[in-house]
Amino acid sequence: MAIIRAHRGITPKIHPDAFIAENAVIIGDVEIGAGSSIWYGCVLRGDGNWIRIGKNTNIQDGTIVHVNHDPKGDYRETGGGMPCYIGDDVTVGHLALLHACTIESSAFIGMRSVVMDLAVVEGGAMVAAGALVTPRKRVAKGELWGGNPAKRLRELKPEDMEVFAHIGQSYVDLGAAYRAEQS
Repeated sequence: MAIIRAHRGITPKIHPDAFIAENAVIIGDVEIGAGSSIWYGCVLRGDGNWIRIGKNTNIQDGTIVHVNHDPKGDYRETGGGMPCYIGDDVTVGHLALLHACTIESSAFIGMRSVVMDLAVVEGGAMVAAGALVTPRKRVAKGELWGGNPAKRLRELKPEDMEVFAHIGQSYVDLGAAYRAEQS
């Protein structure tokens, strides 16, 4: 059974239609939307700020999602610090690290990539496998970024967007199948 743990009086809120793998760890101020899936070995620590994951988003095996606290005090009182927002219909590949960043709806994050504090990956953008998106960078809609540090490599093609949609839907379906087997 997954570890779903309250922290400082805040318990994660997980939609009943989401799939959470048995060895995922979800702590604190985390909300996960309908049809989303959190796969094996993922850690989502909303212990210093909030994490929000929209609907039909897949966070694949071994991914870590974390936040930055507000050094002035409790973020719930100050409104400060750096949360992590992941929108709807996002694919996050295996072993990614998302730290206090924003991943807009319909973005694609490749395997073993890192997206750092206050970086934004716009909807319809892609971060390539193994890329390092440094703090405060913005990956624009329709662009593919890769490398270490990541930089714009090319414009995305319509066939890239079709692949994103196919992968996303396959994970929605796979998560539903796994959830049904858990019952």
